[in-house]
Amino acid sequence: MVAAADTLRISPSAVSQQIARLEEETGLRVLDRQPAGAVLTPAGKILAETAERVEAELGDARRALGGLGGGVSGTVTVGAFQTAIRAILVPMLAGLAAEHPGVQLVIREVAEEHGRRALRRGELDLLVIEHDVTSPEVVPVGVRDVPFFDEPWVVVLPASSPTPLSVMDLAEATWLGPEQGSAADRALRRLAGELAFRPRTAHLYLDFDVALAMVTGGLGIALLPALALQRTLPENVQWAALPGLGSRRVFVRHRVNRTEPRAATSAVLDLMLRAGAGLPTP
Repeated sequence: MVAAADTLRISPSAVSQQIARLEEETGLRVLDRQPAGAVLTPAGKILAETAERVEAELGDARRALGGLGGGVSGTVTVGAFQTAIRAILVPMLAGLAAEHPGVQLVIREVAEEHGRRALRRGELDLLVIEHDVTSPEVVPVGVRDVPFFDEPWVVVLPASSPTPLSVMDLAEATWLGPEQGSAADRALRRLAGELAFRPRTAHLYLDFDVALAMVTGGLGIALLPALALQRTLPENVQWAALPGLGSRRVFVRHRVNRTEPRAATSAVLDLMLRAGAGLPTP
């Protein structure tokens, strides 16, 4: 109830009143209030699913009507991590200006957890998020995750190191520790569990440029997404795409409600998806 109030920007008591009114109109309980929190009853699930379909159809109608108005306009704020900004958002600015001159794009580099809060508060229109491909998450109510692109994980290591043929060749190496809870962290823990080895980490990084600098300095090896390598790498660094590393799955998240996504948001999202589909693979 509190989360719903935060999303709708009303008080929790106002949400309770709306729920009570809905239950009075339907003659059925829509929420089962338990000590751990409220959950939907079968009637509540039916109403929620119906509301989602109605909102989706209204969104389609808004976009279709927007196309009749002689052009899309407005400001769209996108939160993303470093590699997506560098490889996709900045290069697509020229295309956005050509296709939708009335749309202004604002780009913010944000940590994902901060970005999730900013999206809920309405400070962002679109948020780029990442998962290790084997560890998806449940999408919260009120938002939609649109598949953006998939890219393989690769291992980056000093050029002086022997070229590995499998992940087990690196089991005794010193690994750089990714940010806790990040997709890279989940992928490294997945590999360790699958192959029954315990990565030895001595240094931690938050962004991939720092990881590359650490590898260059001989501090360890790193598990990075292929997108992090779309730049000139130092001569003393090599990378390997090994069997079993898996991939990083990237999504674009946006709010879904009576007024969103706006036509301008949908236009930017469409351009992002086209740019993501054209990414080169290593």
